[in-house]
Amino acid sequence: METSDQQYTNEEQLIEDKFQELLNGYLNSNHRKKVEIIERAFKFAKEAHKGIRRRSGEPYILHPIAVARIVSQEIGLGSTSICSALLHEDTEYTVEDIENHFGKKIASIVDGLTKISGGIFGDQASAQAENFRRLLLTMSEDIRVILIKMADRLHNMRTLGSMLPSKQYKIAGETLYIYAP
Repeated sequence: METSDQQYTNEEQLIEDKFQELLNGYLNSNHRKKVEIIERAFKFAKEAHKGIRRRSGEPYILHPIAVARIVSQEIGLGSTSICSALLHEDTEYTVEDIENHFGKKIASIVDGLTKISGGIFGDQASAQAENFRRLLLTMSEDIRVILIKMADRLHNMRTLGSMLPSKQYKIAGETLYIYAP
């Protein structure tokens, strides 16, 4: 049986490997090579998600890395979008913190992602209408917000297997209703 130290070491290696795969894909793209800011965003996000796990039991940081990889390698976006994807999940850090560390553009995209990340189907129809309003407002500011949100949803769909069937149906239904069109 694996000790907690071995498990931690193995998880740290997995995280580093997944990040390196993201970086390698980015380096093989036609984008300018802004590796330093991507590495800073990764370290920032990794610290922000330290000790947090997904329902599957895996370290939470693997989700933003996977979303960033989709953004970079499947959609073809560059360093600003990769950093925004790495930083897109709610943490104790504020938009101002992100702006101070990564600049106004990344902070604006992360803020847009935060505004639309609440459930599309709230308890009231007015909450749903408000989310649609935010989605449209954000879209007019920077289309990358929508593309990163779609990458986030794609990764969530790819990892539905670790959820209860009722949650799988809810998420799949939201995806079909909101994102597929």
